[in-house]
Amino acid sequence: MTIYDVTRALPDIETLRDRCRAMAALELVISGEEDDAYFSYDPQWGPGEEAALMDNGSGDDYAIVFSAAGVFGHGFDHESVMSPWADTDTAVDNEDGWPGLTDGIAEAFRPYLTEPAFCVDGVLNATAVFWRETADTQWHAGRVEFPEGKADPDGADYLFELLAAGTPEAYRDFAEDYYETDLPLDAVRHVWELRPLTQAVVDALNPGLPLAAVAPRVARAGYPGV
Repeated sequence: MTIYDVTRALPDIETLRDRCRAMAALELVISGEEDDAYFSYDPQWGPGEEAALMDNGSGDDYAIVFSAAGVFGHGFDHESVMSPWADTDTAVDNEDGWPGLTDGIAEAFRPYLTEPAFCVDGVLNATAVFWRETADTQWHAGRVEFPEGKADPDGADYLFELLAAGTPEAYRDFAEDYYETDLPLDAVRHVWELRPLTQAVVDALNPGLPLAAVAPRVARAGYPGV
């Protein structure tokens, strides 16, 4: 699976945005923490921009920026041979990263290729890139020649599998494994659908966490149901 498979599986822009907000809210409720989140959402990332972020704390991350122009997304798998920093024969060492990664990108999104938050030493820290302008009817990716013999060469399957799956069941399976706990599907689905957050739902996901404590946090993450 590559970024091409991911872009075929992703929904429209607003549905993707809702999934991102739901995952950030679930993270806040289940973990009970606001810092060092695996998934987060910043509705004020930049002027007229919102951003969904993932950071697994082990060197892999993604950022998806929502703006009036549309959506720009990139992900970085530190173990991918497509990494600009990979220590392999196929590694690249140039300002454009892996060949073809951003070929054909819409002009509106070109500033993100040099955005300091997304770059290391001026190089876009990415192994997968995708985008969609507001008026587009589909997602796009560059004309990438993937290295042979790799099941997930750009890390896109691993990085974006929950967004591509798009179900509360998929998120629950991930979260139960990550947090090593059992989670009721009804409560996960409640948040996934961005329904108003209640103390009963919070108790089901994180017993003892007061709604009054978590509500401001999920509101700051763009969750509408508080």
